Amino acid sequence: MSSFRKALKSKQRDHKERSQLGFRKHLGLLEKKKDYKLRADDYHRKEKTILALRKKAMDKNPDEFNFKMIHNQLKDGVHMANRKDEEMTEEQKKMMRTQDIRYVEMKRVSEMKKIERMKSELHFLDEEKKNKHVFFLDTKKEVKNFDLATHLNTVPELVDRAYNRPTIETLENKSIVGAMKAREIKRLAKKRNEQYLRLSERIDREKKMFVISQKIQTRKDLQDKVKKVKVRKETSTAPAIYKFQAKRKR
Repeated sequence: MSSFRKALKSKQRDHKERSQLGFRKHLGLLEKKKDYKLRADDYHRKEKTILALRKKAMDKNPDEFNFKMIHNQLKDGVHMANRKDEEMTEEQKKMMRTQDIRYVEMKRVSEMKKIERMKSELHFLDEEKKNKHVFFLDTKKEVKNFDLATHLNTVPELVDRAYNRPTIETLENKSIVGAMKAREIKRLAKKRNEQYLRLSERIDREKKMFVISQKIQTRKDLQDKVKKVKVRKETSTAPAIYKFQAKRKR
């Protein structure tokens, strides 16, 4: 196969670009096709740009107005934008970010107080308890004959309750206060579920505010001109972590 390629290559003529004629050497190098191609492409690209700008100028609304028309101007054919002086110094910007942190912290503390108030009202009645109630007995016979309802002095129907578990004497001597009808019980259960849902939303909002305050504090710390290295990238649930160079304070 390689010998066949060599045979084909030997038959092909090497293309040689003709050079500039001797009496025209003072005009410079002779333009080759690749040079002409580059020049032609550049010419057509400029031509298309001019046509596009001409069409844009023809389609422009003469009544169009933009405030940049007032603030910007042409000087010697060059577009110049009038830059306003910085209205705030670096210290003022830091102060503004500090105010932002204070506002977010204030709202977060307010949310935490509302959460504590709702927790105290709801008592987490429907939440599964992580702690356990352990009963200690002396003999194996007592363990075998152990009855939880008898030990708690209540009826078997109320044993699984972690709240509102009256004793047998209370049930015999006092009347039950509260909703008795199935419709009322269902309505109260629905209302309680709504309150738990509202509580969970407030807890999520408080967590998001905490993350926001941490991110604002991180951006505020980055303004200090101290060498730092990013340790962890910023995520939706946590701010970026930087390692700052230790600086000795006088």
